Amino acid sequence: MPKVILISQFPLPYSKIGSWTTMYKKYLEGNHKIDIIVCPEPENLFLNVDYSYVPSNFKVKFLKKVTKNRYLGYFKALQKIIEPNQKYIIQIIDNHGVVLPLNKFLIEEKLRVNCYLQFFYHGYPPFFGNFESRPFFEAIEEHVVLTFDSYKAYKNGYTELPCVFNVLHNGVNCDVFFPLKGNDKADLRLEHNVLENKLIFIWCSQDRPKKGLDFILRVWKQLILKYDNIELWVIGCKRVIDLKGVKNIGRVPNNEIAKYYQLADFYLFPSLCHEGFGITLAEALKCGCYCIASNNGGIPEVLNYGQYGKLIENPNFIDEWIEEIENSILDYTNNGNNNPYLTQLPKKLYSLNNWCERMNNIIEKVNFF
Repeated sequence: MPKVILISQFPLPYSKIGSWTTMYKKYLEGNHKIDIIVCPEPENLFLNVDYSYVPSNFKVKFLKKVTKNRYLGYFKALQKIIEPNQKYIIQIIDNHGVVLPLNKFLIEEKLRVNCYLQFFYHGYPPFFGNFESRPFFEAIEEHVVLTFDSYKAYKNGYTELPCVFNVLHNGVNCDVFFPLKGNDKADLRLEHNVLENKLIFIWCSQDRPKKGLDFILRVWKQLILKYDNIELWVIGCKRVIDLKGVKNIGRVPNNEIAKYYQLADFYLFPSLCHEGFGITLAEALKCGCYCIASNNGGIPEVLNYGQYGKLIENPNFIDEWIEEIENSILDYTNNGNNNPYLTQLPKKLYSLNNWCERMNNIIEKVNFF
């Protein structure tokens, strides 16, 4: 049986970013198929996996500078664990820069024939030009992306794509992210001083231009002139926004974010970039929010092309957002302040448990020649 090595540029476990590190934490604490993690030494360890630490002593730093090989520490960590007659599946997360140097290292060490490289990418668009991409795709056996639409972007963007592809949707913890009903939701809203007739909209992301906060505030400035029963709660933003109908929540710990989705009525995802997936969108969806999102990148697939929520076809137009939000308010209130899309969601959709099962399946299906 091949052994599975996970190469991470972060020390695992790692809690300073969400998405893939959160999913791997769940995976590595359960029934997983990772044998060894190659990473900088973490403060805490996963107990049911081996480690090979990336050294960062003076000698390695000096050699990295002299050889101009920024990944030298990773290769030294690999040298300690790779055996000539053993087969290995090597997983690489997002770090496309390590792929060609790693391929060269394995060839020079006469180990390449026994290694199968799986590259997991959590963005959406291809990251190389057409001709520049060829050495990269020739250096890996498999590329795992978040959506089928992402694969199509590769297929349509490159004239040569000589590797296996797989799709692994992100997953969220369904024991944490789930909809509240009846009195439970009413009690949570009361706890947060939400008036009974108030419609709560959530925006939650990092405060970067491509995430669309300033854009949606321009939309909100016009909506609030017409509706006095709506309020926008801004989560994840350090700055204070002084605008009628806007509540500044600020940063919220990951283990507390679900309750904000659960008490809300709507979730706005006005992304102005090609999102790989949009983990907060999946979280809000699983908590029962009526989701309104940009038709960008992998987002349409997350909402099943409009079956699970509202998609804004031209997300850079303010008038289109205003029109669709107004239509959504009417749709929501006519449905007794219930999300009409909620009944369409399969129970296992974007489940973290399902993600773990799919990860094992992807590993099990690896074929060596």
